[in-house]
Amino acid sequence: MNKKYLHKVSTLLIACVWLINGFFCKILNLVPRHQEILGKIIDSNYARELTIIIGILEIVMLIWIISKYQSKLNAITQITIVMLMNIIEIILIPDALLWGKFNIVFALLFVFTVYVNEFRFKKIA
Repeated sequence: MNKKYLHKVSTLLIACVWLINGFFCKILNLVPRHQEILGKIIDSNYARELTIIIGILEIVMLIWIISKYQSKLNAITQITIVMLMNIIEIILIPDALLWGKFNIVFALLFVFTVYVNEFRFKKIA
């Protein structure tokens, strides 16, 4: 498969992850577990509002990815946010996660995809 094509497809898939998690799961609250997790970590009185804000920020990440502006900084930011979020969740509320402590496996796969897409595929493409 052409590396340039692979980079474009991977970028779109990564952007879709942020769209699904931000818009559908958090803003539309189609997956209430996200709000429940936030309520357990921070404050359940403002969990809905904070979940919407995080969802909006995830949409901003989607726009940043699609814009290709400062793409290396974007990739590093994504990797940092995903790992930090998963480490906090595993330490504080492992039982509330969809796959428990195995959530870190999926987080690592996503982070690896972001890294390879930006620092390997893009360089070759």
